[in-house]
Amino acid sequence: MSVETRYTKSGDVHVAYQVCGSGPLDLIWIPGFVSHLEVDWTSPVKQRIFERLGRFCRLIRFDKRGTGLSDRAAAIPSLEERMDDVRAVMDAVGSKQAALLGVSEGGPMSILFAATYPERTLSLSIYGSYARRLWASDHPYGRTAADWEGVLQRLEREWGGPVAMDIFAPSVANDPKAQAGWANYLRQAASPGAAIAIMRMNGEIDVRHVLPAVRVPTLIVHRKGDRLTYIEQARYLASHIAGARLVELDGEDHIPWFGDSDALFGAVADFLSTSTQAQEPDRQLATVLFTDIVGATEKAAAVGDSEWRRLLERHHALVRRELVRFRGREIDTAGDGFLAAFDGPARAVRCAQAIRSAVRDTLALDLRAGLHTGECEVMDGKLAGLAVHIGARVAALAGPGEVLVSNTVKDLVAGSGLDFAERGQHVLKGVPGRWQLYSAAPAG
Repeated sequence: MSVETRYTKSGDVHVAYQVCGSGPLDLIWIPGFVSHLEVDWTSPVKQRIFERLGRFCRLIRFDKRGTGLSDRAAAIPSLEERMDDVRAVMDAVGSKQAALLGVSEGGPMSILFAATYPERTLSLSIYGSYARRLWASDHPYGRTAADWEGVLQRLEREWGGPVAMDIFAPSVANDPKAQAGWANYLRQAASPGAAIAIMRMNGEIDVRHVLPAVRVPTLIVHRKGDRLTYIEQARYLASHIAGARLVELDGEDHIPWFGDSDALFGAVADFLSTSTQAQEPDRQLATVLFTDIVGATEKAAAVGDSEWRRLLERHHALVRRELVRFRGREIDTAGDGFLAAFDGPARAVRCAQAIRSAVRDTLALDLRAGLHTGECEVMDGKLAGLAVHIGARVAALAGPGEVLVSNTVKDLVAGSGLDFAERGQHVLKGVPGRWQLYSAAPAG
């Protein structure tokens, strides 16, 4: 099979991709923590897997920014930036809709993509993955923080050799040929610093709140004895994604091309041959942003109606300028308040910070802003549903000049470089339960 490496630009980053096969279905392979498109083809096992998938689909693979043949990044990319890379690759190859195959670390980003862009996602397959990597009191399935730190130290210490094969691929851990191939692959896929930074960011990932918003056909495949990502994490995914099919396979290997790869990719092939997503989605994951001017009534009374109208016009222009810059979509405006929606939570937070600064510095007005990420109903271009109500309630609790976010937003921006301070747990009027809120630190 002849395959050519091509490049597309995602923001300022060049992302390497390959396309093989000519089937009617587009399948996007979203790799684990590191990859290398061309070295992959030197493995007979991987070549057989790619050729098998390519017989019934157009297989689209890419190296994430910072790894393989893609540009090295100044910072480890967030899930949101990785979603942008997938969209850029899809656009480059003319793919309007595709099935996603998220491997290991590629799973959480695939989940986020499927929930955010249901109109571009035919189905979702996840192998060896998780919603949250680390242990938590309400998620007692992952590794503890101390255990994960030990894994990271070991990766750094052993990088250049057959790193942690007893965890990643125990079935071939003592095979000299497999050891040499694994070590060579890792060296070419990423530098040790990049690999450690990626894995450290993985420990911060938590997409549990997104799972109910996934409404495309979903397959979860996992090996029962996986030593890196435990089977309970796959079962958690299956129990929280509506209609998800779980296939548990024998074996301990985390790396998909070790162990019984035929059973693994056979399950994926069977699923892809029967699953479609034809209906027009009426729900999607979005980050909603509410803003309003602090003390608007008092300010209007102080300056008079004419001057207040001029201030509001300038305010609206500033807000709309920043929405365009951060790819936000204006949903509604009433008086001095805005409701906007974003396809990425980090962009939404940064937009809120930029709006706050612009309005303060230009108009000497204080804003408050509140953000929440959740599943929204889409009706005639408008958004509705509980997520919108939660966003409004969060905004109402923000102080002057504050950007206040729900814990859902904070959990989804791992790797973004944003900093948050705890603002305690709150009861949001009309919303069940107590909600942990965070104040976004001023932009540097």
